[in-house]
Amino acid sequence: MKNFIILFIFLAFGLLTTTESNAQNNTNASESVRKLIAKKRAFNKQFGYGYRIQLYYGNETKARSTQSKFNVLFPGNYTKLDYNQPYWKVLVGNYKTKLEADKAMMNFSEKFSGLIVIPLGK
Repeated sequence: MKNFIILFIFLAFGLLTTTESNAQNNTNASESVRKLIAKKRAFNKQFGYGYRIQLYYGNETKARSTQSKFNVLFPGNYTKLDYNQPYWKVLVGNYKTKLEADKAMMNFSEKFSGLIVIPLGK
């Protein structure tokens, strides 16, 4: 009798686990969910995803000196020089949301002026 109860408990536990894992696998099986995911991926591919802060826009020598000054004042932050003929841009950071970029811009605005937040991909 004791073995029967133990066998029943294991069998019931096995059935419950199988049912739950099946339910989780069917989440993305819905056609509407797949279409929504495809739309989001297409949007991100076209318009980019995230934000950066533009520190400077102008000639190359001033852009390189601005980047160097920023790296000294705020080490550990990602910086990028971008060339869009005939001007150079100094871009900072990789932020997921505009709010994150705005918060970081507040810190940088103490040392730099004329900062703007730019969406990636544009």
